[in-house]
Amino acid sequence: MKKLLKITLLGILALTVVVVVCAWAMFGSLIQGAMSVQKLDEGLYYMEYKGDDGFDEVLKNGGCASADDLSEHIVRFLSKGYYTLPSGDPQESDFGCSTLTTRTPEGGVIMGRNFDFYSGTAMILHTVPTKGYESVSTFNIDLFGFGDDWLPEGFVSQYMALSCLFVALDGVNEKGFAIADLIAGDNAVTNQQTDKPDLTTTMALRYMLTNAATVDEALELLRNIDMHSDIGAAHHYAMSDATGRSVVVEYVDNQIVVTETQAVTNHYLCEQKLNTGLIFGDTRYDLLCEEYSQANGIMTQQTMTEAIKSVAQPASESFWGTLWTMVMDLSNPSVTYYSRRNFDKPFKFELGHK
Repeated sequence: MKKLLKITLLGILALTVVVVVCAWAMFGSLIQGAMSVQKLDEGLYYMEYKGDDGFDEVLKNGGCASADDLSEHIVRFLSKGYYTLPSGDPQESDFGCSTLTTRTPEGGVIMGRNFDFYSGTAMILHTVPTKGYESVSTFNIDLFGFGDDWLPEGFVSQYMALSCLFVALDGVNEKGFAIADLIAGDNAVTNQQTDKPDLTTTMALRYMLTNAATVDEALELLRNIDMHSDIGAAHHYAMSDATGRSVVVEYVDNQIVVTETQAVTNHYLCEQKLNTGLIFGDTRYDLLCEEYSQANGIMTQQTMTEAIKSVAQPASESFWGTLWTMVMDLSNPSVTYYSRRNFDKPFKFELGHK
């Protein structure tokens, strides 16, 4: 009897080990990612994820053409198919922002970026995907619609924050390709309809960070997907790479238009819709162009920080202003963050150390 009991217990133990090993194989990288969440500052969190980023499955299934499609895919990915309800209601809102790209005295390239919004909490995501390039990206987690005052604290909420794997508002990768999403100035949404895979604005940004080493490669990726605007508004992408090329990518009548520029804010820069969305009294673009001109297109990390700081937006009763600022080094890939205009407290992350 004792022998039978021992064999039975060993069998249960073996089964338990198999279940745990199988579960870890399926969820291990996600659990590790969730457990990596750190609060860096008020309104600023950090997460690290190493493993499958889920985009192969997205594209294999035709992509996502809307926030609802994206929500359903996120839940499938995070639950591995064991849960099928949508994951929240991404919020629709306008937001501001500014970018500037220059050379450095050493011949390198740097890009500055402000993200301006009426409220929010930033999640910095350091991703080392199984396939593709390592990157650091940012997302405003308020846009997930997980509920008022939701924060990525506690395991369940930290696991939910892995939704950032599929969306980003800006970032830089190990090859020195940097990109930022900005509102373009009107409500002319992009809704391309061909047989190509579908991606939304913020999904496409994550996709480019993982798969593009240069602006040209990013443009090729965009030409091979159907773009669908997030939040019911027009968007444009500010893109730069380690060669020094800097462009804005805009959509006019569902067609990609590329314009060379060092600075981008929230109005169109292409000839077809030049200055559409430019608000009287908004001098951010002119100020950045003036800073660029006065510096002869050459800035140090410090002078870039001062330049992008000069167009940071202050907080008001209904607008929180600049939620985060980034200074990205594209020649020696890294990024320095400043949360909520606190320029005395930098957080630096380096890339290319898989």
